[in-house]
Amino acid sequence: MPAPLLVPSLLASDHADLAAGARLAGSLGLPWVHVDIMDGHFVPNLTFGPQTVAALRRRDAAQFLDVHLMLDAPQKFIEAFAKAGASLITVHTEPPHDIAATLARVRALGCQCGLALNPGTPAEAAEPFLAQVDLVLAMTVQPGFGGQSFRRDVLPKISQLAAWRRERGLKFRLEVDGGVDLVTGPECRAAGADTFVMGTAFFGAKDPAAVARATAAW
Repeated sequence: MPAPLLVPSLLASDHADLAAGARLAGSLGLPWVHVDIMDGHFVPNLTFGPQTVAALRRRDAAQFLDVHLMLDAPQKFIEAFAKAGASLITVHTEPPHDIAATLARVRALGCQCGLALNPGTPAEAAEPFLAQVDLVLAMTVQPGFGGQSFRRDVLPKISQLAAWRRERGLKFRLEVDGGVDLVTGPECRAAGADTFVMGTAFFGAKDPAAVARATAAW
């Protein structure tokens, strides 16, 4: 299983200075930041667009931008986010789109590709595409808003995805997002997750550096 990777979610940082949140992550040796893109349709919230990703990329050419598309029609926006500088683009299984073609388009545009599952979506929805992806994201809250409570009913799904990865010799990262903190994160790690998106638990912490150190020890 890959080493644990803490990925601060900019959704929980100061929206008037997202670059400061990204710099904080980098200063603590955290190479990734998570950028949540919400359209107000697939999820009941609006957040950022390609211009935000482009602005972050201008501030730091090397930082890994983990871009999570929570969109009704993700296939329509792949090129815009790739051109803006996304490092990895994750799309959901739930919207009606040709998942294999969308993932292939992401890769053709030079980005890593990921596939996300809402809490109520079974692991089997991602199974046909596991050899095609760099990351699988198991949402541990219903996406839309930060600060929700972690859903432990998702842990068996994480275990199933980890088992398929191990049995098939695959290399995708297994990411969790939603209510992840220093209590729930180790539970996800025990289930097989290796990539931990933290918003409130990181940016709201009195000592984000201590959170980073604790996560590295999982």
